[in-house]
Amino acid sequence: MTSCADNIPPPRRRLADRLGLTRPESPLSWRIRRLAAGAPGAPAPEDWLVFTANARGLDVVFPSVGAPSGFVPPSAEELNDEELIAGCCLLSGADRPQILRLAAQSISRGGWDAARLARVCEMERIGPVLRALAESALRVDPGHVGWRQVRAMCAQAAPLREPLLHWTRLAEPIMAPGRPNAAGWKLVA
Repeated sequence: MTSCADNIPPPRRRLADRLGLTRPESPLSWRIRRLAAGAPGAPAPEDWLVFTANARGLDVVFPSVGAPSGFVPPSAEELNDEELIAGCCLLSGADRPQILRLAAQSISRGGWDAARLARVCEMERIGPVLRALAESALRVDPGHVGWRQVRAMCAQAAPLREPLLHWTRLAEPIMAPGRPNAAGWKLVA
């Protein structure tokens, strides 16, 4: 015999839980949940973010199942690129590090507005996450203009107590012909 409590799924681990930070709820997280709930098949918000990022050409991470048939990504007016980056870094989001790689790929690629990203970063309180990503990315390419902007905008954010991602998760090896080891690394863009 099962009790009612047996039917309650365990709570999902959030990014904030792993990092020891508070989980702020925000209008952006509410909007992402609303948009995801309105998509065919009502995917989890994190899956919806992956589908949306893939539709915008960010291909470093693919979902385990394809986007549902009839999936239409949101327009830039519904969710701009800076909000997509922030949505992938939300502390209230599920702890799925691969989603952070999509945010990193978008930043490495460029084409986002620094002032708008700074504003969204402050509103969503994701400075520690973006700072950690910037520090990892700058290990690979210390001169990358976009990542230097992100590090500067998040300079006042508290550093994380533990690593967010290993720097190799934001880069790909550059192989020399006929050599088994990487000759260098470049950011995935």
